Amino acid sequence: MTDIRTILLAEDSLPDAEMAIDALREANLANPIVHVEDGVEAMDYLLRRGNHADRPEGLPAVLLLDIKMPRMDGLEVLKQIRTHEHLKRMPVVILSSSREESDLARSWDLGVNAYVVKPVDVDQFFQAVKTLGTFWAVINETPEKE
Repeated sequence: MTDIRTILLAEDSLPDAEMAIDALREANLANPIVHVEDGVEAMDYLLRRGNHADRPEGLPAVLLLDIKMPRMDGLEVLKQIRTHEHLKRMPVVILSSSREESDLARSWDLGVNAYVVKPVDVDQFFQAVKTLGTFWAVINETPEKE
């Protein structure tokens, strides 16, 4: 049986983060949800440093990552993740309001697993996040540790 892994949400907009967390909970996922507010905190969580130095070992089932964040944007986070041997296979889904072609292309170039534009409609947003959470946290299979 597989351990229930965390869903990491990196989102600087508190209203968007609250909606995403509500949607994930509505999907009845057993996975704990950790919310970080910027890219620096996301990397601190993943690398178990700073305020997250004492968190349990293991990687999240998925990182839901916004692009436009303070201190370190989502594209830089993605770039750094893909350079770390123990992080490079972790699923990363961009969940952004950006429809800019350059953001989309750069995300794929950096190795994103999916790019989802946040729907403006609240019901569509909830359904999109519930679907993402269910797929990446429950259905998706990842390789065992090396």
